[in-house]
Amino acid sequence: MRKALTWFLVATLSINGLAMLLFPDTWFGLIPSVPPTGPFNPHFVRDVGCAYVVCGWAMAWFALDPLRGAGAAIAAAVLQMMHSLLHVWDLFAGRSSIAMFPLDIVLVIVPATLMLWLAWPPPVQALRPA
Repeated sequence: MRKALTWFLVATLSINGLAMLLFPDTWFGLIPSVPPTGPFNPHFVRDVGCAYVVCGWAMAWFALDPLRGAGAAIAAAVLQMMHSLLHVWDLFAGRSSIAMFPLDIVLVIVPATLMLWLAWPPPVQALRPA
């Protein structure tokens, strides 16, 4: 189950990141909670897309080699958790809408929490020498 969830995250993070890199304007318009955050900036969308692709690849490394990939997966999870906390902070600061927050929970907070749960601490079996 953990492996399947990890590969699900690999796919969703990587696809999202690649969509941001290749089709930033389309991506911007497809995610309802994004346009209210400010005007479209293709460079910024692509910057964030790079981060998502790297997070996806870090989780892939972790799925393929849990011992060696654990550090990368933890770093990716921490980045995504910080991103999640930024969404919560913006809600409480009045910079985002409570109406969009359920979408933030599904698209940002749950995946980040899942990443952290999967990656840290590394599974005990991954810590045993082969």
